[in-house]
Amino acid sequence: MKLQCAVTFLDWLNQVGNIMSFQDPTSDCLTRIRNGLMRGKKVVNAPFSKFKHELVSLLVKEGYLVSCEKISLDGKDSLSISLKYINEAPAIREIKRVSKPSLRRYSSSSDLPEVKNGLGMYVLSTNKGLMSDKDARSQNIGGEVICEVF
Repeated sequence: MKLQCAVTFLDWLNQVGNIMSFQDPTSDCLTRIRNGLMRGKKVVNAPFSKFKHELVSLLVKEGYLVSCEKISLDGKDSLSISLKYINEAPAIREIKRVSKPSLRRYSSSSDLPEVKNGLGMYVLSTNKGLMSDKDARSQNIGGEVICEVF
């Protein structure tokens, strides 16, 4: 009888973990990247979505990550993210969500400050897709500030 209760508790715990992490899938993806970098992992996986794939692809293009690809794990699509290290130190020192589901943050291109005096970047969601703050300034486009990377 004890074994059956322990199994149902573990099943419940797994269900709670899955429900809680998907209240904000973007934050979940950023947290998986942050945790993987802190633990020295080479690759982390996150559930696949077009938005997260575009976000991670932008981080690859800007040189913060090595690569990302869509894979299938247990019949579900996942995003395999290869993390980048420079001299065994993570290429990303800080990655945090700015606009949250409870409080959305929007900025015009002229009101967008620089991250760490231009050493970092903001990721913006614009009407032309996701782009870095530098691209948004050059195209004079504002949008929702998704995250800050340094």
